[in-house]
Amino acid sequence: MTDIHKAFGSTQALAGVDLEVHAGEVLALVGENGAGKSTLMKILSGALRADRGKMVLEGEEYNPQTPHQSREHGVAMIYQELSLAPHLTVVENIFLGRDQTRFGWLQKEAENKVAREALKRVGAEDIPLQKKIASLNPAQRQLVEIARALAGDAKVIVMDEPTSSLTQLDTENLFRVISDLKNEGTSVIYISHFLEEVQEVADRVVVLRDGQTVGGGMIEELDIPQIIRLMVGREVEELYPRIPHDPGDILLEIDGVSGKKKPSDVSLRIRKGEILGIAGLVGAGRTEFLRVLFGLDPIREGQIRVTHLDLSLEKKSNPGSRWSAGLGMLSEDRKEEGLAVELSISENMTLTRLAPYKRFGFFLPWLRRERSEEVANQLNIVCRSVEAPVSSLSGGNQQKVAFARLVHHDADLILLDEPTRGIDVGSKSQIYRLIGESAAAGKAVLMVSSYLPELFGVCDRIAVMRRGRLSEAKDADQWTEDEVLHYAVAEVA
Repeated sequence: MTDIHKAFGSTQALAGVDLEVHAGEVLALVGENGAGKSTLMKILSGALRADRGKMVLEGEEYNPQTPHQSREHGVAMIYQELSLAPHLTVVENIFLGRDQTRFGWLQKEAENKVAREALKRVGAEDIPLQKKIASLNPAQRQLVEIARALAGDAKVIVMDEPTSSLTQLDTENLFRVISDLKNEGTSVIYISHFLEEVQEVADRVVVLRDGQTVGGGMIEELDIPQIIRLMVGREVEELYPRIPHDPGDILLEIDGVSGKKKPSDVSLRIRKGEILGIAGLVGAGRTEFLRVLFGLDPIREGQIRVTHLDLSLEKKSNPGSRWSAGLGMLSEDRKEEGLAVELSISENMTLTRLAPYKRFGFFLPWLRRERSEEVANQLNIVCRSVEAPVSSLSGGNQQKVAFARLVHHDADLILLDEPTRGIDVGSKSQIYRLIGESAAAGKAVLMVSSYLPELFGVCDRIAVMRRGRLSEAKDADQWTEDEVLHYAVAEVA
């Protein structure tokens, strides 16, 4: 790719980017949200047309008009925001747009065989081929998306944040697949905000900033602080800022709580001013646990009690009762559950608490706008106006809007499910700071994450969930990453 330019109105997304990838090479493409990574890859995959520039694939001029044409040329794209059809089955999605036929008849057995092999390669052979995508969790959908690219015999595979929904075990399986692809001569362009992963999987790094290539090199010649400096154009003093906070009285008591399938007999005490992390594999029941606590899923048995209100929640299993009791939740699925992306930033921040903006039966929008601007400034949300739609923001700023709702609501217990999924290193540091500041203000934070360095960098205590059951919560310094992973996989190894 040579001298690639792309503008959207007055915004110059790409300003003369050069990029080359060799056969059998894993190239990491890194940069903050808005740096131009996704735009550049959409041009490569035929989803966008460059305003200027040239592309050459295997010595031949390459100019796809559609994503389908790019796939025919052997270029496959795995998007961060998955592009699966939720109403179709797993196998139908894997072969969507390129069904195997003979004399006009679908070759279903042949498709099933290829799909099974592709899923096996990513360690997801337990996902039923005839299951609808809508019934899968985000991590399973991510694995199906990766399998879809592998089933297409691609020469170049672009992976945009492929591990953002995966646990460490699934990530290790993916790295094994990438190594196999590399040995087969397939090129992989790997986009990730997890720089430790970049160090492990990539041969070479290219850094974009503000639509331009600003540096890079062979992976063994660069360390993480150097990459961060190139990405942000400044020093990031501390990725995991430690905001002083002291755990206080118990805020929430959870005794023997079980859901419809998961979790199973979970007991836990969460204190004010504490950050408690939950590790575990995809499917272990971590998300289900948060959903039960927040009233999104029913409680089969057990008790949930807000101590300072002397309030039992298990009989009122709905989110409205949880907001009223001082609980707030940030979903792992930002696009589908966490935000109403076509509504404004202000509306998303305030929807759960509109009472402050009502006077004598009238709603006063300017009061809401003023308060929204205060919260946006507090959380460093970069936007042209709080009345702009959330869809106009970068992923990191969208995540901060979702967090802003919890701040605006003044929730006493903040439930966070993968709070930094798909956001850049600068935004991550800001989210970590917000979490620390919430704890310092006396809030309790219960945080699910598949990224172990994040849990160890942020949390006071960590518990591990395995098959719906939760381990004892211990101080973070009483665990090692190996011990957490061993506990998570012990019964399934």
